[in-house]
Amino acid sequence: MVIRNLGLAAALALLAAAPAAHAALPAGKPIVIHRFDGKVLKFETIDAEARRLMAAGHVNGLAMAIIDRGEVVYVQTWGYANVAQNRTLNNQTIMYGASLTKFTFAYMVMQLVDEGKLDLDRPIKDYLPKPLYEYEDYASLKDDPRWEKLTARMLLTHSSGFMNFGFLEPDEQLHFHFDPGARYSYSGDGIILLQRVLEWGLHLDVEAEMKARVWDRFGMENTSLHWRPDFARDLADGYGIDGAFQAHDERERVRAAGSMDTTISDWADFLAGFMGGNGLKPRSHADMLRPQLPITTRAQFPTAAQAPGFADVVSPEMQRIGLSAGLGVVTFKSKYGPAFFKGGHDDVTANQAVCVERTRRCVIYFSNDVRAERIFQRLTEATVGDPGFPWSWENYVPYDQPAA
Repeated sequence: MVIRNLGLAAALALLAAAPAAHAALPAGKPIVIHRFDGKVLKFETIDAEARRLMAAGHVNGLAMAIIDRGEVVYVQTWGYANVAQNRTLNNQTIMYGASLTKFTFAYMVMQLVDEGKLDLDRPIKDYLPKPLYEYEDYASLKDDPRWEKLTARMLLTHSSGFMNFGFLEPDEQLHFHFDPGARYSYSGDGIILLQRVLEWGLHLDVEAEMKARVWDRFGMENTSLHWRPDFARDLADGYGIDGAFQAHDERERVRAAGSMDTTISDWADFLAGFMGGNGLKPRSHADMLRPQLPITTRAQFPTAAQAPGFADVVSPEMQRIGLSAGLGVVTFKSKYGPAFFKGGHDDVTANQAVCVERTRRCVIYFSNDVRAERIFQRLTEATVGDPGFPWSWENYVPYDQPAA
C-alpha cells in the first residue's frame, strides 16, 4: 500500500510503524544539534516534523543528516525502501546519489589539480590524444571549433555551452548553444566530458580514483559509481510523482554526472570531511566554493519556450543573493554568510544538501520518492531554519502550494 492513497491519520500510523535509525556517533560525546541560526534544535522536533510532512506530502521514504562544525551530529531515516515488501529505510540502505555524484567527482578532480596532474584553465584539447570530434560521442562538434576553447573549469562551472544532455537535442547530438565560458547552463554531458578527459587524456580509471581518493578516505564502504551485487542486501527502490513504483536502477556504467550509489551515512561523512577541508589544499577547497560565474536566471532549467536559445530571464532575486557557479556546486549569500548547495534528482529521486561555510553547518536530504522535493522547504523551515536557500530556482514548490 502506498502512503499517498491513505488518509492522513492512516499515513501517520504507517510512518510510525517504520522505525528511525540513527548513525553511530562518538561514544560518550554529548550530541547537540544546532540550527543554522545557532539555536539548539531538539531531536523530537525533527522527528515530529518529518513524520507530519511525509504524511502530508505522501512521501514514502526519507533520510536526513545534519552536520555542525564539520561533524555529523544527526542521521535519521523514516519510511520505506520498498512499501510492498515492507522494507524500511535505515542509514545503511543503498540509495541513488543522482547529481550529488557531480560534487563528489569535482572534489576528486581538485585533488588532481593539487597534484599538478590537471590545470583547470588549460584547454582540454591539450590533454586529449586526438581531436575531440574524432571520438564517436562528439562527432557532432567537428565543424564547430569552439570545442577547442573548453577547459575543466568551464565543465565544472556548467558553462560549456551544452544542453544538459545531448539526447535532449532534436538530433540527439551535442551542440554549442553559446560560447564556452560565457554563462551558466547546467550540463551533465559537460561533467561526463571531463570524465572522458581524465580517462582518455590522463589514462585514469575514474572509479578507482574515486575509491582511493574519496570512498576509502572517508570510510564510505557502501558507495560506488557502478552497481555492486552486495548492494542488493539493503536497497531502496523508487516512487514517482504519482506514487508509481520503480525498481532501483542497477547502473553498470561509470558516469561522473550521476551514477553514484551511496548511503545517507556515507555521504554525510564525505560532506563533513569536505567541510573540514580534508583532502584538499586550502586554495583548492576555497576555489570550489568561490563564486566563479554569476547565475541570473530565475530557474535552473529553461522553460520549453526558452530552451532553443537558452535565453536568460534575469531574476533580481537571484542577483540579490549572488547566486553563482562554484566548482561542482552552486554558491549563494545566505543569512549567515557564504553558503553553497548541490541537489540530485530524477523521476524517483530527491536529494539536496545545503551548507553554510562559516559555521560548517549543513543539512542533507535523501529520498527514494521524488515527492519529497515538495516538503524540503517546509521541513527545513521547521527544523534547521531556512538560511535563504533559492527554492524557486531549484523548482521546489511546497506541497501546500499549487504546483507551478
